[in-house]
Amino acid sequence: MPASPDADGAIMAGRTARPGQGRLRDHAALIDAALLIAGLGVLWQAGSMLLGREALPSPAATVEKLAAIINDADFPAHAFETARAFVTALVIALLAGLVIGLALGASRLAGEVAEPLLVGLYAIPKITLYPVILLLFGLGISAKIAFGVIHGVIPVIVFTMNAVRNIPGIYFRAARTMRLSVMQTACTIVIPAALPEIISGFRVGFALTLLGTLIGEMFASQRGIGYMLVRAMETNDTLTVMALAFLLVVLATAASTALLAVDRRLHARAQPSSGS
Repeated sequence: MPASPDADGAIMAGRTARPGQGRLRDHAALIDAALLIAGLGVLWQAGSMLLGREALPSPAATVEKLAAIINDADFPAHAFETARAFVTALVIALLAGLVIGLALGASRLAGEVAEPLLVGLYAIPKITLYPVILLLFGLGISAKIAFGVIHGVIPVIVFTMNAVRNIPGIYFRAARTMRLSVMQTACTIVIPAALPEIISGFRVGFALTLLGTLIGEMFASQRGIGYMLVRAMETNDTLTVMALAFLLVVLATAASTALLAVDRRLHARAQPSSGS
């Protein structure tokens, strides 16, 4: 039975309205973010006035101190040390988490056995493992990398494993029908189908790997932003602590926002195909 003109008009109207609605949502999200940032700034300034600048430096003083830290001759070496350890830990965590997650997701029995073990291991406070990390890797960048990896790898494994589990079985039957190898199946079917959830795991792993790397620098390093934080806390330099914390929050928020935008776009693309 042919569709009525009214129905056709409604469908066309819906199709033409979607881009405009998307732009409106984007503008609304930007406005909400701006209002949130402004509100946090006002609360920060009010807290500084209420508690005193020694206890809580004002936003202006924090930004001024941050500029002085960045312009200091020693800061590039500290920033490079942190960046080197973090990037290395992140690459290891993402690649290892992806490979292990794909393997566990492909085998239902292995996944069901490993999942409670991974969740239990992740629930252990990582700081209790630090003596073991120091014993195995010693003081230096290796310990920082290892501490970052153990923070970030488990979320990537769990997200990837569950993403592979949720792939419709017809995809694998199609792979067997086309006689694809294991590598071809992983590259052409499994990873593209599971990519939205994998990116979600990467986003969580990114934040936790950064946290683990900084904690590692606080305990087993004499260079890096984490070391600068500990030194400032030991000397009760609240302004430096706030400036470095503000820098880390800005960088982590920017990276997380970018990954979240990619995550949402991939999920939005996956919705029509899953519903068809």
